Amino acid sequence: MNNMTPTFLSFMTLANKRGRLLVLLAHMSLLAGQVYAAEKNTAPPQRQEANEIVLTPGSPQLTSVKIEAVTEIPVPVTEPLNGKIVFDENRTARIVSPVAGRAISIKAQVGDAVKAGQTLLVLDSPDVGGAVADARKAQADMQLKQQALERSRMLVDHGVLAKKEVEVAQADWATSRAESERATARLKNLGVSTAANDNFALRSPIAGMVVDRKINPGSEVRPDLPDPLFIVTDPSSLWASIDLPERELSRISQGQKLSVQVDAYPDEVFNGEVKTIGVMVDPTTRRIPVRCVVEGKGKLKPEMYARITPLDSSQHRVIRLPNSALITEGLYSYVFVEDRPLHFKKRKVTLDVQRREYATVKEGLKPGDRVVVGGAILLNSELSAGK
Repeated sequence: MNNMTPTFLSFMTLANKRGRLLVLLAHMSLLAGQVYAAEKNTAPPQRQEANEIVLTPGSPQLTSVKIEAVTEIPVPVTEPLNGKIVFDENRTARIVSPVAGRAISIKAQVGDAVKAGQTLLVLDSPDVGGAVADARKAQADMQLKQQALERSRMLVDHGVLAKKEVEVAQADWATSRAESERATARLKNLGVSTAANDNFALRSPIAGMVVDRKINPGSEVRPDLPDPLFIVTDPSSLWASIDLPERELSRISQGQKLSVQVDAYPDEVFNGEVKTIGVMVDPTTRRIPVRCVVEGKGKLKPEMYARITPLDSSQHRVIRLPNSALITEGLYSYVFVEDRPLHFKKRKVTLDVQRREYATVKEGLKPGDRVVVGGAILLNSELSAGK
């Protein structure tokens, strides 16, 4: 190697460079072939006639396009209002214990259906034992005073006692009877009898489902606890609560129909009706509480957030579109309608009202039209690029 001339070394170096260049050109040719094949498989959108764009099966644009069939709805009078699904307070019982004691047996769990009068909890309660003892003592005392009254009357009839003694005995008997009635009423209020022991059964006042429980075996119970031990409600009857902005008060009236939507069922609309409107404005939030009855269809759950739209009382109906479906060009608005699979036509529409999230259409669409509600801007760009 040391005997090689400089000319020979230069020739070898040039040959190596040319070899690498040939390899690089081969790789570039292969890459160009792959790109050509990819372009051949995903052809660009085509435009067959004015304002029409045609996508090919497997086109990447299809992943960004969302299509929905439009329907007619009653005319909304406001933007969707923020609300919440809550219990129907007319069919809900928050149950607390009227006596102090210790929980020894829990008879109902969350999710259980219960009947009116069914036992939810058994307590060991000295208060109940004391109430039973008071009632027994009062009954015994009343019987004793009644016997004394009868004896006094007999003696007065035979001239042995003065009439004043009968009056005293009658007053004592009346006092003891009142005490017995008080003690008996206390037992009746607790739902126990004079034959009971220290155990107290806490019962459900209504039929429904147990939706909350805040008691464990062995827990101490007092009547002044801040939270109810059980909440029982009828899950088929729910309310929707709205904190209505003051500026929207003139648009709401009692008995007005409304539509309710929740995130759990984004494509489903639940019907409702305004039940009560608050009598005053909250001085801090400047809002008015509104309670609505809603048909939950067994799907809505308390504490769900909801979008509630009050509806016009007239029979007039309109087509509502999300603003994402609209293409605005100058003074006019357009949408893309799927004429047939993969064929989209740009159609001019006349809007009735356009709000923050949606618009209502006066002309240009009919119920059942399949409209692009997502990706309309992309289709419009492709259409403009093909012109």
